[in-house]
Amino acid sequence: MTASSTFVRACGLGELEDDTPKRVELDGTPVSVVKTEGEVFAINDICSHANVSLSEGEVEDCQIECWLHGSAFDLRTGKPSGLPATRPVPVYPVKIEGDDVLVSLTQES
Repeated sequence: MTASSTFVRACGLGELEDDTPKRVELDGTPVSVVKTEGEVFAINDICSHANVSLSEGEVEDCQIECWLHGSAFDLRTGKPSGLPATRPVPVYPVKIEGDDVLVSLTQES
């Protein structure tokens, strides 16, 4: 995370259900916020293969699966774990302050 990261409120922690993605839009960027395995992740909501919303897919084993063709992306890294997707999707830093889930659109490396 860089010193220039700006965090914005994405949603309330209480709005998230385990393993159920929540789509939010931050500064025009579609983001899927996911609570799983005791952590909260933020990943770009658009599949790198088919340009569809990842938040409509399922979450399992810290991965989000695209509902259209079945590509899964690691919520920690954005890397695809299987075809047809070959390109990662951006992941974003998350921090929790009280009941607020804050996301920075600055990508983690």
